[in-house]
Amino acid sequence: MAELRVGTCSWKYPSWEGLVYSAPKGIDYLKEYAERYSTVEVDQWFWSLFGDLPKMPNPADVRAYRAAVPDDFRFTVKIPNSVTLTHYHRRKKTDPLVPNPHFLSLSLMHEFLESLGPLDDVLGPLMFQFEYLNREKMASQKEFEDALGRFVEKLPRSYEYGVEIRNPNYLNESYFGFVHRNGLTPVLLQGYYMPQILGVVRQYGGYLVKAPTVVIRLHGVDRGAIEKLTGKRWNRIVEPRDGELHVTAGIVHELLECGVNVYVNVNNHYEGSAPLTMSRFERLLLDF
Repeated sequence: MAELRVGTCSWKYPSWEGLVYSAPKGIDYLKEYAERYSTVEVDQWFWSLFGDLPKMPNPADVRAYRAAVPDDFRFTVKIPNSVTLTHYHRRKKTDPLVPNPHFLSLSLMHEFLESLGPLDDVLGPLMFQFEYLNREKMASQKEFEDALGRFVEKLPRSYEYGVEIRNPNYLNESYFGFVHRNGLTPVLLQGYYMPQILGVVRQYGGYLVKAPTVVIRLHGVDRGAIEKLTGKRWNRIVEPRDGELHVTAGIVHELLECGVNVYVNVNNHYEGSAPLTMSRFERLLLDF
């Protein structure tokens, strides 16, 4: 039977007091979170490309995270951007592009996987998140697929790997065929400048229903605007997205009916409060 897990993107938000947590500080946030929810997305290890030596997870944090959750909990983890960035970020648009020597580095990826060792039994999909790849960074979609294909075929298959792209024009038959052939988990992003996932599912649902797992990440359109509306206090809905949520619930229902496991990862920036969005989403699922 297919399984649905709904969780948040990250978890340490003191303003979730009363929604998730018993107090704003002095508690084990993850332990209290895991008493209510079955999954969470870890994005803190994504931000890893600082100079020549990429930063890997702190072993003490990894052990603490495992100790905080029950055996049936699952983490989805964003793979470090030291592996997924083709070039270093530019401070100014006029700065020259500097290639990232760690892009799709097998040695760095193996180091990262080893660092996750204590979490091995509670890992869901490990997600490659690629930024928008313009022609300066990646000559073509074929070059991207060829490079990523060569990389993933050398990775240990004891892990589940997901892939998210942020090139709207890459969301096509070639891409979904590539994801399917390489045994990757499709990660669909709702938000920013990506197309609505309903349209993507209508066109390429035939590939999605063949996947063991699909991840749907709910993000907002304008991060800065919603931070201004909330004051970065994430305890109320400030931009309700009723229509999108209802459509997403229908998509998730159909995937589950087809035997596909689904993770729905909700960001505070989607509506203003990820826990409240999750509650709204779960109620909408009851309509199907």
